[in-house]
Amino acid sequence: MLLFQDLAQDASEELLSEEKTLSVIDLIFNGGTGSVIIITVLFIMLGVALYIYFERLLAVNAASKIDKNFMNQIRDYVTSGKLDAAKILCAQTDSPVARLTEKGVSRIGKPLDDINTAIENAGTLEVYKLEKNVSILATVAGAAPMIGFLGTVIGMILAFHEMASSGGQAEMGSLASGIYTAMTTTVAGLIVGIIAYVGYNHLVNRTDKVVHKMEANAVEFLDLLNEPL
Repeated sequence: MLLFQDLAQDASEELLSEEKTLSVIDLIFNGGTGSVIIITVLFIMLGVALYIYFERLLAVNAASKIDKNFMNQIRDYVTSGKLDAAKILCAQTDSPVARLTEKGVSRIGKPLDDINTAIENAGTLEVYKLEKNVSILATVAGAAPMIGFLGTVIGMILAFHEMASSGGQAEMGSLASGIYTAMTTTVAGLIVGIIAYVGYNHLVNRTDKVVHKMEANAVEFLDLLNEPL
């Protein structure tokens, strides 16, 4: 008799656990139309953020790859007066450092201030290329939690409206849609915002390292021009 009672109790516990289990899909669609719309917007923002992050990461990684012998070769060409060879080497090297160096080599013979200005202007353009669309990540990082909180407010309004319409006697089941909307959109907004924020800061850090390399090589090139022949 006890055996049958234990089996019945185990079966009821398993049934309850199955009823309490809620998949992510159910969590989204049980929140009503408002929850579905807001979470769809957040998923689109997440997709845009991930695309920009990986696209910019590949671009920054490519820009950070600089041949260690590049400046040594430039030094040899410039000191020996082979400016055409230096320009060809810069053109064959696809990196921001090479493009800045080419800008400086093409102006050798002009005042040093003019060369420095040309390199700085080229460097500004290269930094702009590296930071292309990165600001969108910052926008997603700030906007996603706000959109999630908007869903929270909408969900709570729906819940209180349901309570007011029923004269304060609404059952918990009738409030579920509003509560789902409030909770799911908040969580989704925070997740998207955190991912975009981390991705943005990582890209900024990697870009700063590339900019530092560009500045170091520009200084090295200017020092080369100041060396006595």
